[in-house]
Amino acid sequence: MIGFLIRRLIGIALTLVVVCALTFAVFYLFPADPAAQFCGKDCSTERVEMVRQQLGLDDSIVIQFGRYLVGIFAGQTLGSGQYAVECGFPCFGYSFQSAQPVWDLMMDRFPVSASLALGAAVCWLVLGLSAGVVSALRRNTWVDRTVMIGTIGIAALPVYFTAMMLLYLVVTVLGLMPLPRYIAFGEDPVGWIRNLVLPWITLSLLFAALYARMTRNSVIETMEEPYVRTARAKGLRERRVVAKHGLRPALTPVATMLGMDLGGLLAGALITESLFSLPGVGKLFADSLNKSDQPVIMGVTLLASFFIVTSNLVVDLVYAWIDPRARLA
Repeated sequence: MIGFLIRRLIGIALTLVVVCALTFAVFYLFPADPAAQFCGKDCSTERVEMVRQQLGLDDSIVIQFGRYLVGIFAGQTLGSGQYAVECGFPCFGYSFQSAQPVWDLMMDRFPVSASLALGAAVCWLVLGLSAGVVSALRRNTWVDRTVMIGTIGIAALPVYFTAMMLLYLVVTVLGLMPLPRYIAFGEDPVGWIRNLVLPWITLSLLFAALYARMTRNSVIETMEEPYVRTARAKGLRERRVVAKHGLRPALTPVATMLGMDLGGLLAGALITESLFSLPGVGKLFADSLNKSDQPVIMGVTLLASFFIVTSNLVVDLVYAWIDPRARLA
């Protein structure tokens, strides 16, 4: 297990370096001039060139990339002379628009994205797994057909359509919920839930439909395995056969998808946060794209990559608990 963890951690580090290199190369070739963006609209050509030299943007891409990598792990000094600024660990640079550290911007927004992602994940797991298991155990009945038709219809709805309809019906017409705004859990737990219910529903409906279909297929396949027939032949109750021998191995593909989906959402659900005006990492990324704020875009990209590759590692470890066959492998 220790050797496995070491190999996976090395793989994660290499993956992040590759993602960082590709992202850095893309923005190095980007048509927008970072020096001009940092300097502002009214800067003269001479001033832009001075800023470019102070920020080290006139160095080769290899030197700039090396400096960027070192800064992430050890911090760095941005600029030179009287304009030098110390950027502590972890240094992802400063925003061209707000002149604030990128790391601080992301961490200020991260609680919003984490609240959205974790709450939605709980909702879609409860709905998706329940619907999938019921559909599998009632295979080829009206219950199965109703659930599958419903999941197809829900999965076909775009996220932005669901969000707009919920805002119009629940907030504007019925007035059952307030217009969503983020309230920290520590300040008002009830207000935290009330303001995130609609975003949770928006995200969970789509994922619940996909997880229901995946769970159904996986449970049906697992319940036809020889060891399940053996468990029934021993006289075990059907509930125990389904829960212990059928459901746990069937959760393996679900765990894989959950790791990928949750890792992506933790880095920010761009569409949902933008539609509900939630100040999360996804909204930060969207605003940075509109303003071509390259340091912030690079920081959010690396943050998203980190959560995705880390969630894959967690999924591999969870495999051993869900399915004993993974331990032997």
